Amino acid sequence: MSTTIVPATPPATPPAEVPRPAGAPEKGSRRPRWGTVLGWATMIVILLITLFPFYWMLRTAFSTNSELAAQAANLAPAGFTLDAFRRVFGLTTLEESLAQGGAGGRINFWLYLRNSVIMSTAITLGQVFFSAMAAYAFARLRWPGRNAVFAVFLSALMVPGIFTAIPNFVLIKELGLLNTFPGLVLPTFFMTPFAIFFLRQFFLGIPHEIEEAAMIDGASRGRTFLRIILPMSAAPITTLAVLTYIQAWNEYFWPLLVGQSDGVRVLTVALGIFRSQTPQGSPDWAGLMAATLVAALPIVLLFVVLGRRIVNSIGFSGIK
Repeated sequence: MSTTIVPATPPATPPAEVPRPAGAPEKGSRRPRWGTVLGWATMIVILLITLFPFYWMLRTAFSTNSELAAQAANLAPAGFTLDAFRRVFGLTTLEESLAQGGAGGRINFWLYLRNSVIMSTAITLGQVFFSAMAAYAFARLRWPGRNAVFAVFLSALMVPGIFTAIPNFVLIKELGLLNTFPGLVLPTFFMTPFAIFFLRQFFLGIPHEIEEAAMIDGASRGRTFLRIILPMSAAPITTLAVLTYIQAWNEYFWPLLVGQSDGVRVLTVALGIFRSQTPQGSPDWAGLMAATLVAALPIVLLFVVLGRRIVNSIGFSGIK
């Protein structure tokens, strides 16, 4: 009978602990870097500076003019009342408006809101569609002088809009389109250099094989653009549409030049007129801020609904 001798395993020696230097942080804890702290502090300050005008607008809109005058240097809310909104919507008489501290001036808010919606919607639809066609031509079609023409379009980005306002005004006047919606819309209805550049960069990233496969199946160039390219470009087109709508909604100078009648006057111009109507000698600041707040709500809601898509497609690089 044989006996197997198994050598004894020596006990494991625990690793020697390295002494922690004096003042060093404990294991598992990390000190925030000063660069990170400074970065967050800077972003918080910028955020507060950005939000302060909105807070001031809310504070003014929900206060009375007498409270605002009495607490002009106070950043805290001066009070809470909906009288300014009632004046904006035309729910008060002239006597009630004056009694509330309003200036007594009134604006046809709903009419001007309708005009702003019509103008912004028309500009957005026309500019996005025609800019997409031009961008597709620059990105896909081969024709003599294509790069030179595109360079001219890009150079137009460096020309301030004020330089073209007078020629456009003379043209609209000669066409008899003053105080009409076509006069408001036409200068920016078809395309802008930024819109063409924005969409062209995306179209360049779409593989040629997709279009070639469609054309092999019998699709024409136009059908390929309408049925394939446009649906694939939904994200940048939506982004461009929102940016265009916001820009058209905030437009002031051009509607002021060509839209003097109430039938086509937009909300931004109407707010300026409301500001100048001061029968009591002082502007109705509460009413003006209330009207501004209501005028900004459609744009805020639009950005809230489509904000994620805008942020995701701003840095697009095409389809891989």
